[in-house]
Amino acid sequence: MQTRRLGRTGHDSSVAILGGAAFITDTPDEAEGLFLEALEAGVNHLDIAPGYGMAERAVGPHLPAIRHRLFLACKTAETERDWALRRLDRSLERLQVDHLDLYQAHGVTSLEVLDQRDEAFQVILDARDRGLTRYVGVTGHDLGAPSAHLEAVRRYDLDTVMFPVYPTVWSDPTYRADVETLLAECAVRDVGVMAIKAVAWRPWGNRTPDALSWYEPHRTAVDIERGVRFALSTPGVHAFCTPSDPDTARQAISAATRYEPLSDTERQRAVEDAESEGIFPLSEKAVSPWR
Repeated sequence: MQTRRLGRTGHDSSVAILGGAAFITDTPDEAEGLFLEALEAGVNHLDIAPGYGMAERAVGPHLPAIRHRLFLACKTAETERDWALRRLDRSLERLQVDHLDLYQAHGVTSLEVLDQRDEAFQVILDARDRGLTRYVGVTGHDLGAPSAHLEAVRRYDLDTVMFPVYPTVWSDPTYRADVETLLAECAVRDVGVMAIKAVAWRPWGNRTPDALSWYEPHRTAVDIERGVRFALSTPGVHAFCTPSDPDTARQAISAATRYEPLSDTERQRAVEDAESEGIFPLSEKAVSPWR
């Protein structure tokens, strides 16, 4: 699998990042298959969070033996200092490691949310000073994420950002303009850029979810590969995070091993062919597949 330098972190991250949400209901034994398959495919970067159900406890027992091979990223969605400190300690314990490579404020989707997370950001920055993480970043799933991340990068001098990139959301001119402004700032500051929702298709609507994802992912190999290629062909994006549905994650990883960039014409056609209804706003369109 190809790798790309993840901005100022200097890490050559695999273009596919293993999304830890795929292990949300797993035991360590159940997690082993996908985890090892990803490593064998060339994935060298794991993104996980305490909010992903059992994921930290499922993956943790597998980490000590391969820690040297893996760029380990975790997150916190807390707003209060004491809770953020507890979350960090618990994540390190469950993951069975003494430090992270990247610690991120999770789910920052507006300037209002960013302001609410200041105490957590101070914990994250302090964790870097204490050697508990090497780098710091921000993530967010929603239309307001890029503009909020721009301010977060400026306010806290972050090392990475993570936000949605897929054809339907790219067709939104306001969102695209916000992303392009963020990407320009990231280029100047040498900030690592990671995409999420690369293989998103549409909201579940009235359909019963049959994949472990709050949105309906693409199902065919052709469409999944197109989504992966679209995200990775976006100028300034270094890698994409695989989806929470394990079967779709496997297909996305497979597509990443064959990655070739889309031409400008192919990218435009992907946007034109995209669903007219996006998966955001999150508050209106997210459906839990675990209900």
